[in-house]
Amino acid sequence: MVLKITKASDAITVDRLNVVVYGPPGVGKSSLAFTAENPLLLDFDKGSHRAANRKDAVIVNDWSDVENITADDIAGYDTLILDTAGRALDSLTANIIRANPKHGYGGALNQQGWGQLKTRFAAFLRLVNGFGKDVILIAHMAEEGGGDDVRERLDMQGSSKNEVYKAADMMGRLVIEGRERWLRFSPTEAAFGKNPGQLDPLRVPHSDSPDFPGFLAASIILTKERLNAMTEAQREAAEEQTWFRDTLPTIEDADGINRLVQRAKDGGRATTALLVARAKEIGLVADKDAGKYVMPVQEEEEAA
Repeated sequence: MVLKITKASDAITVDRLNVVVYGPPGVGKSSLAFTAENPLLLDFDKGSHRAANRKDAVIVNDWSDVENITADDIAGYDTLILDTAGRALDSLTANIIRANPKHGYGGALNQQGWGQLKTRFAAFLRLVNGFGKDVILIAHMAEEGGGDDVRERLDMQGSSKNEVYKAADMMGRLVIEGRERWLRFSPTEAAFGKNPGQLDPLRVPHSDSPDFPGFLAASIILTKERLNAMTEAQREAAEEQTWFRDTLPTIEDADGINRLVQRAKDGGRATTALLVARAKEIGLVADKDAGKYVMPVQEEEEAA
């Protein structure tokens, strides 16, 4: 098998994301998740009826209800929501122990059971990711520490929460400050977050507001657009660097270098560094007053 290499000049299109939204109970996480694009919610928490803008949902009574989910099952939807990821892990735990009592004792997993939980949950995430849909994982928030050293974490059992951290492309916490709700994707010293689209803190509209439907969908779309713009810019930058590497060895004088100064600046630090290195190779120095490269004076005098 030939190794398929994605070159630096190749654009990488981002067409789906894993999004984690966490926060304290009652803050409106399910309602927010329903503002994603054409969603289907897997209701492990059995609380979808409380959402202000309830959409289609699957009431999950047992892990076997969802473990064999197929692309055809969700063909009419664009987003799959797990509500909550913690309850999903609880459901999977019960399924593991029921299938093999040796993996647990008294309803709790042993070491082998924890390994099964981590492996199977990661496999489930890979399965649903393969459907090409956006995936939203809702999680309750837990606080660790005390006093001035309180840290916000995802409220779910065992090391499987690490699979959620690793799988997340975006991770935001939904909080209430004063009378307003805010969705914050950037991490802090006390809270996790992932913000690849560099989104500012987002004030979440009230559920009665005309701006509420589609709110999370717009945030996800904006992040994709920014990531895809970034990859396109990276491709263009790589192509420009290649052009400079191929062209500069053919430049032998100050006039040729000076004609490329502005283009090198427009290309960024890498192309500027290539130009500076070539200028030094052919014995030029920068004349800051004149704003161009010249031959050193002593060399000009010796030549005369």
